[in-house]
Amino acid sequence: MRTHTRASALAALVFILAAAARSPGGARGPFERVQVQKPESEFARLAARLAEQRLGGADEGQKLQEQALAILDGLALEALNAPQGLDLKALNKRLDAMATQQPPVGESYRVLRLGGQPAPYALVANFGLGGPSAVRLYTLASGRYGLAARVDRFTQTDFFDEYLELIPVTASLTLFVTVTGRTDDLQTGSFTAWRLDGNRVTPVWSSDILPQSSYESRADGFRLTYCAATDEDNPRICRRMTRDRYVWDGATWKRVEQTSLPVPKR
Repeated sequence: MRTHTRASALAALVFILAAAARSPGGARGPFERVQVQKPESEFARLAARLAEQRLGGADEGQKLQEQALAILDGLALEALNAPQGLDLKALNKRLDAMATQQPPVGESYRVLRLGGQPAPYALVANFGLGGPSAVRLYTLASGRYGLAARVDRFTQTDFFDEYLELIPVTASLTLFVTVTGRTDDLQTGSFTAWRLDGNRVTPVWSSDILPQSSYESRADGFRLTYCAATDEDNPRICRRMTRDRYVWDGATWKRVEQTSLPVPKR
């Protein structure tokens, strides 16, 4: 009788443990392995799909891009909200390692500090030379950083999202310039100035597509140099070089100076 009771109890215990293992919310056995997808592995899969679909001419879709960017958001916000404080160098080193292409031509992920107090931060994401590209903006609220706004072709329908560079413009105000499309040997680029106000990012100025362009942010404003007139038969020949200086006057982004420059020899 005692042997039968022990056998019944053992069978019941095995049944309970098996049921718990099969149940999504049940307890896991001490030797059961939990498969946890590392963010780097999942990001590599998503980023590769994004680049492949863009190069193939397919619409990669907002959902796929947001899934990849959400992983980068998690890494950035973990570092921004670290109890010991932000180590920006270490964060960018980790983001550099997220590149899926070797060498990572046109692919980069980086966080920059912007102007304003408390300081916002921007994540600049380039999934490859042909795009897509995006900006994520993080601000401090209730003692913690969170995603406040974004710049991409889904939120700004006219945004040209190929190979993005970001230049902070002022130290006292969250104002920055994005440069996109500079992938040819003529350094052709499209420039847009943005202002972040709370959770809203707004374009305050944009340029035409400018060939042979270069730029510099100084204390006295943002300087943009470009070819203002090309040869009709050969666009590689510049007939007139111009440098514009822009400033934020407290309400608008304004060109305050335009200078003609010598045409460089090519």
